[in-house]
Amino acid sequence: MRPFKKLLDSAAKLLCVALLLSTVGAGCTQGPDAATAAASKKVEINVWGVIDDEAAYDAIFKDYRALHPNVTINFRRFTLEEYEDQLLNAMAEDRGPDIFMIHNTWVGKYMPKILPMPLQTKTALESIQGTLKKELVWTLVTQPTVSIRQFKLDYPDAVLGDMLRTVNVSTNPDKKDMQTRVVGIPLSVDTLAMYANKDLLNAAGISTVPQNWDDFQTAVKKLVKLDDQGNILQAGAGLGLGSNVERASDIIIDLMMQNGAEMSTADGTPTFTQIPAKLQGQRDVPPAEQALQFYTDFANPSKDVYTWNAKMPNSLNAFIQGKSAFFFGYGYDLPAIRTGAPQLNLGISQMPQITGNPVVNYANYWAYTVSKKTKNPDISWDLLNFMRKPEENKKFLDVAQRPAALRSQLNTQLDNEDIGVFASQVLTAQSWYRGNDPAAMNSAFVQLIEDAQTTDPEKYMTIINVAAEKVAQTIPSGGI
Repeated sequence: MRPFKKLLDSAAKLLCVALLLSTVGAGCTQGPDAATAAASKKVEINVWGVIDDEAAYDAIFKDYRALHPNVTINFRRFTLEEYEDQLLNAMAEDRGPDIFMIHNTWVGKYMPKILPMPLQTKTALESIQGTLKKELVWTLVTQPTVSIRQFKLDYPDAVLGDMLRTVNVSTNPDKKDMQTRVVGIPLSVDTLAMYANKDLLNAAGISTVPQNWDDFQTAVKKLVKLDDQGNILQAGAGLGLGSNVERASDIIIDLMMQNGAEMSTADGTPTFTQIPAKLQGQRDVPPAEQALQFYTDFANPSKDVYTWNAKMPNSLNAFIQGKSAFFFGYGYDLPAIRTGAPQLNLGISQMPQITGNPVVNYANYWAYTVSKKTKNPDISWDLLNFMRKPEENKKFLDVAQRPAALRSQLNTQLDNEDIGVFASQVLTAQSWYRGNDPAAMNSAFVQLIEDAQTTDPEKYMTIINVAAEKVAQTIPSGGI
């Protein structure tokens, strides 16, 4: 009987093995724990943006879904004109996106709606395991997000001032825990530069594009053409006014900063009405006043650099129409110029600077952030951290043709005919506004320029102080 018993025992063992092998991957192995099961459920992440179409992000989203097949990414692009209204209405009705775009001057305004980046995220990754029979297994992975130290190494100064904020991360309503956190991830950074109509420069005998403001003034005098009644037939550049000059507030602010003005304190309080401590004894008037005088001279018929007036069209349209030799704009203006004037002999050069002063450029960019109302905070911030990886970010830049936000990618763009100039200025670009009403700030500077047309230059400080007071009213009580 003993041999027969051994035979039965062997048969039983073989049967058990066969049953085990037949059930691998069919539910008889130990399933995922509750946290992993929750993280691996199918989820949709809604991303809202402006400027670029979904095609610019296709490669990144495809790469992310390869790692997270349970995640569907829905991207929706809006026009700039409709974006804020749609965003605010959707947020008010709790149907807003998980991830949304903010302009770098909007950070203060949207801080109450932003979920700062956590120190780590937990997401489910799918992998193939097993030797005899392969099976798909979900694993809950905890990954650190980009550290503050690394963020400072990766991005230019303009981004650090905007996207690093001190926030209360305490979950205890009776206790504060103030920490510096990342609140947004930019994929590119644009800068203010100078477009030139090289045919008009050639006709005027100007062989090189001006690199400083002294040479720029000289060039303008050669370029402007007036009829017998003093009407402008050809302008040197759209400068001097606020209403019909594209991004007039950015231009005057850049001039102020180039001239040494310190726009505000760290908490956002406007200080551009003052002579900075470093210039005490060297200047008799604040740098902002000198910058305003310099700028408005271009729209003053009594000045030899007179080149612009209220009868002229918008400065971008004037440039496209061949009525102006120079235009101050951003990289994002290039498609409109190419479309509107395909035969234009176009040149793009760096923003003119003040000879002898440190180089200062002006930053203008968008960043992605996560909504405080998202139901998927870990996946949302994990996606943004994935998008900022150099190899992924580059896929966006190659399609969108925009200057990089990451320091490590700027040198590779310098020889690019379209974006090289803008990329070359990113490291010297500044961003200053930290209030919560960017539209009011912009209006204050445009109004300052307009008020200067009817104000005695000796009283410019009066209207500059008014502009500063308007900006101060947009700063939250107690500062940032």
